[in-house]
Amino acid sequence: QVQLVESGGGLVQAGGSLRLSCTASQRTFSWYTAGWFRQTPGKEREFVAAISMSGRSINYVDSVMGRFTISRDNAKNTVYLQMNTLKPEDTAVYYCAARSAYEQVVVPTTYNYWGQGTQVTVSS
Repeated sequence: QVQLVESGGGLVQAGGSLRLSCTASQRTFSWYTAGWFRQTPGKEREFVAAISMSGRSINYVDSVMGRFTISRDNAKNTVYLQMNTLKPEDTAVYYCAARSAYEQVVVPTTYNYWGQGTQVTVSS
């Protein structure tokens, strides 16, 4: 069982930056693909970014390309999401997730482990 804890959310003005962190309870977190998703009330959970175990494979949703960067530090069992040039439409609860293989990474139901989420609010 992998427990994930997100942190780093908050309130920021449009154009600002935030860095989300997701720390895993297990040292074997390096064996897992990690993803970030977000969700707003009444909408389905949306894929944001994913990173493979080694960090060599990365995917982003088009709407965050060039603004967000996913990275990981396996020695710290932590995955990051650096979010720059934030827009009001980025406002959501952001979730970290983990799964074993790097395939269908945009599909939330393929992930086995989820964090509790962290709120990101971008004011205009």
